[in-house]
Amino acid sequence: MEMTAQDARDAQHGADVADGEDGAGATQRLGMLLAWHGSATETRMRKALNDAGLTPRHAMTLMHLDGGPVSQRALAERLEVDPSVLVGILNDLEREALVERRRDPADRRRHNVAITPAGSAALRTTNAALDGLERVLFAALSPQDRDTLRGLLNRIDSNAEDFTCGE
Repeated sequence: MEMTAQDARDAQHGADVADGEDGAGATQRLGMLLAWHGSATETRMRKALNDAGLTPRHAMTLMHLDGGPVSQRALAERLEVDPSVLVGILNDLEREALVERRRDPADRRRHNVAITPAGSAALRTTNAALDGLERVLFAALSPQDRDTLRGLLNRIDSNAEDFTCGE
């Protein structure tokens, strides 16, 4: 089940009430605090990406292709999506001329995916939008704080099977 911003606010309020007199629920329940900030951040991120003309899945796909062509199978593994889901993503991106799929000359059964010049331009716009958002989100954090936060978030027990995409 996907947690909405309202669900996170309700859960945070519920934790505050459950904690009673000390009022520390929002800061003591790390899961609720993470859900609240995650939901608020996702909303802001989606707006920034939408302003750049992409969905989060489209942006992530272009980011993975920025280093050069990748086989369709490897791209599905990197994105942690079912290959059938990737086909839909690539269809969208191809329709906008942001990526190209070509048969691998060494193995005609395999498709390689490459970002196009238009895709690179869209990715630059996307990265600029995300850079601006992250400057605002993390303004109160030093570079060391950001590195620490990144390391801590990478250690949280979550995986792709727990994720529900709202796209």
